[in-house]
Amino acid sequence: MSSGELLKIEPLELKFSFELKKQICCSIHLSNNTEEHVAFKVKTTNPKKYCVRPNTGIVLPRSTSEVIVTMQAQKEAPSDMQCKDKFLLQSVVATPGVAAKDITQEMFNKAEGRVVDECKLKVIYLPPAQPPSLVAEGSEEGFSPKESMKDNGHQNGSEAKSVISRLMAEKAAALQQSIKLRQELELVKRDMTRSRRGGVSFILIVVVGLLGILLGYILKKS
Repeated sequence: MSSGELLKIEPLELKFSFELKKQICCSIHLSNNTEEHVAFKVKTTNPKKYCVRPNTGIVLPRSTSEVIVTMQAQKEAPSDMQCKDKFLLQSVVATPGVAAKDITQEMFNKAEGRVVDECKLKVIYLPPAQPPSLVAEGSEEGFSPKESMKDNGHQNGSEAKSVISRLMAEKAAALQQSIKLRQELELVKRDMTRSRRGGVSFILIVVVGLLGILLGYILKKS
């Protein structure tokens, strides 16, 4: 962090996690701990490579401001991951009420009685963050991902066999119940048939008996 007369600037090194064909952003935090309105301007040695928003502005008294630096997508990576690009942040006391659109380059020209603070910022490339290794994690825990997958496969297979066996047992029980119901239905039908036959014989006996009594009564009268 830079502690100049006007602005505190952090960080002093712009660190970009370098990746090919991808825009990368980095922020600069500006703090104004004075009672003055402070105008700032950001310059770079490679303006085609970087986009700075805002590259000029006003930091009000006892307030802060944020500058976003975006590195354009790069087609090639430097062989040694070293970067010679630099940024220069200038700050100067501004007239109260001045707007960012009113800032001019002349305001930052050094002249007698005018204090222009300057802070140089370096650019550093960092390798992209590597995703966590599944093999390493598996090794630390004493097993590999392949073994874990095998265990999961065996577990799933055992569960499937258990489900199939349970379904087959339920099917067999249902079939036995159906057979038992059919047998009971046949017994009921047979009992009903027998009861019907028994009823007809009894009726015949009663009719014959009545006829015999009637015949005897007639013979007695004759």
